[in-house]
Amino acid sequence: MALITSHILNSVSGMSAIGIRTQLFRIDENDTRYQIFDVQTDDEGRISQTVSSDYLNEDCEYELVFHTNEYFSDENNESLSSMSKVVLRFPIDDVTKRYHMPIMLAPHSYSVWSSH
Repeated sequence: MALITSHILNSVSGMSAIGIRTQLFRIDENDTRYQIFDVQTDDEGRISQTVSSDYLNEDCEYELVFHTNEYFSDENNESLSSMSKVVLRFPIDDVTKRYHMPIMLAPHSYSVWSSH
């Protein structure tokens, strides 16, 4: 099983980004999307999800979607961000590895890097 992890930090406040909805999709050759998981970041702004080998295919790409618009909405449900989502597309070429993609997030920008 592969392990998908992320740690999201709010670069404006310096705090962990808690409660961001995060989804993983498999994208097949014909661009058909299959949802693998749908979770929220925990009290430390983290996700950690194992992905069964039943969902993995070396010929596919994977898309990790962070729903940032809700996170940067004010009390009146008005968006304070120019981005609705942060989308990362990547291959999973080794089912035994950990794929870690931390993000520094602000209302109008983000930085991401990966390690595995």
